[in-house]
Amino acid sequence: MCGIGGWFGEGDAISLEGLGQSLAHRGPDGFGQWEDPNGQAGMVHTRLSILDLSAAGTQPMVYSVTDTVGTEPTQYRLVFNGEIYNFRELRAELEGKGETFSSHSDTEVLLRLLVREGTAALPKLAGMFAFAFWNPCTGQAILCRDGLGIKPLYYAIQSNRLLFASEFRAIQSVVAEQRPDPDAIQDFLLWGSFQEPATLVHEIRQLPAGSYLEWQDGQAAIRQWYTPRFESLAFTKDPVAFTRTALLESVNRHLVSDVPIGIFLSGGIDSTAIVALSRELLGNNADLRTFSISFDEAEFDESPVISRTVERFQTNHTQWKMTSVEGAAEVGPYLAAMDQPTTDGFNTWCVSKLARRAGVKVVLSGLGGDELFAGYDSFRQLARLKWAHQATLGTGRLLGGCLRKVTHSPRFGRLAAFLEGNGKTISAYHALRGYFTPTEAKRLVKQLVGQLPSAPNWNEPDVNRTNVVSFLEMTRYMRNQLLRDSDVFSMAQGLELRVPFVDTRLFDAVATIPAAIRLRQGKQLLLESVPEIPIWVREQPKRGFRFPFQKWMNDGFGDLLSTAEKSSEIPLVTWYRRWAVATVMNRLQSIPARHEVVSR
Repeated sequence: MCGIGGWFGEGDAISLEGLGQSLAHRGPDGFGQWEDPNGQAGMVHTRLSILDLSAAGTQPMVYSVTDTVGTEPTQYRLVFNGEIYNFRELRAELEGKGETFSSHSDTEVLLRLLVREGTAALPKLAGMFAFAFWNPCTGQAILCRDGLGIKPLYYAIQSNRLLFASEFRAIQSVVAEQRPDPDAIQDFLLWGSFQEPATLVHEIRQLPAGSYLEWQDGQAAIRQWYTPRFESLAFTKDPVAFTRTALLESVNRHLVSDVPIGIFLSGGIDSTAIVALSRELLGNNADLRTFSISFDEAEFDESPVISRTVERFQTNHTQWKMTSVEGAAEVGPYLAAMDQPTTDGFNTWCVSKLARRAGVKVVLSGLGGDELFAGYDSFRQLARLKWAHQATLGTGRLLGGCLRKVTHSPRFGRLAAFLEGNGKTISAYHALRGYFTPTEAKRLVKQLVGQLPSAPNWNEPDVNRTNVVSFLEMTRYMRNQLLRDSDVFSMAQGLELRVPFVDTRLFDAVATIPAAIRLRQGKQLLLESVPEIPIWVREQPKRGFRFPFQKWMNDGFGDLLSTAEKSSEIPLVTWYRRWAVATVMNRLQSIPARHEVVSR
């Protein structure tokens, strides 16, 4: 896991060292840079050493190929962020074709594959990754991102130059022209996160998950190499045995490391499943480390459940019993580490700090289990909302107006907007997951940047009805908020966070199981596939990995929230709406040309 950045093409000088400094927290173990003598490319890499801890794994990595005796070798270059879990199998395949290696790193395997096969090699990769590859023969560069969007990659095109970096703020530091993007800000206010490929700044984009960008002669072309698909084949296997095998294979892949690995443990099903499967794979004598946060506030504290789970699986557990004073003290550093505005991620910041303080560099998380096995209420409620819209055809506007008169609840405001609208699936999902209504968001954007945004682009997902909620949870909430925040706030601590449930091979396997089986209420398929999950975890009501964040924010950062509330034309009502507006207001100050906005 690392930080990467650089450029391709012609343009003004950019300090690679400065770019690297802005990514240093992602890779505290090493720094490397390379610049093409002809000024056509530059790469920087900050290293968190996980595989092949020697200098042989240093990046930017070069692979020299001499095609004809007496000619200068061609030097291909790569900077890579992530892990290729099946690199040993891929290496053996390449060795069978005559390749010899100088390191034991997955980076070298990826580089050789790209030189031999180009983007045709991408479906072979099992892992999480974002990389930039330079081919000096053709003058072509490739930026690429993993299939489900675990690792981020931002880019900007200015004149004849392509800039890229692992984090928004890093690339923002080298982009000359910047304008707030009102449509992107509207999306943030609607959903609580920026929806890729948009960012706060119009000139900076995020490469979409499962895609690659080809850059040559000043032109960019983006192509999709992976798209999640459901139930493509008739399913005739035992779903429980099939799912368990797929889960074990995924967890086993994610345990590949040359340094110790820990696990984030809550009182929930998903993280407990990761612990149970890891214990089976590693054996009873392995030192299995787990980490959790506990609180004095009983409504947030899961330590009694976690303690029983720790004893059941004999893990080496580290707990941070966080006081309100300690929690409030973490909000400032969390804010400072925030990349783009977000309404989540504080829990990841805290537990990542705990793990890194304990000397661990790699952790596994249960993120993604809810999306794959129907752990959210949205799996049941969305169909009810669709039914309610059908049942109130012709009276939706009247009902919506009545709801607004009897309550100022943001949730009922979104419900009213849905009943008054066209009844689309994406609109129903927004009623469940959204923050502001489209009308509210539009007014707030006008107030914040002085220009009205375009109408929201809410295309219906091209997925069958039975899997549509799973698809939306994966491609909107998980991809744009959970994964992005997990990356930013774990890497802010120099910690690699791995997500075995968010794995293309696991998804491709389990997604062939009919939704009627896979998405049974209460994550029944997951519970049947991992029967080791104890009864005290199974019977826990779902409450997520929650912190007393609202109280700490009010105690320590009340001024920030108060300023947002006073300056907003829209009643903010809840802390999460106040927080959303406050973080946008705060980050808009980082844009040099605030007064210039753009409409798309």
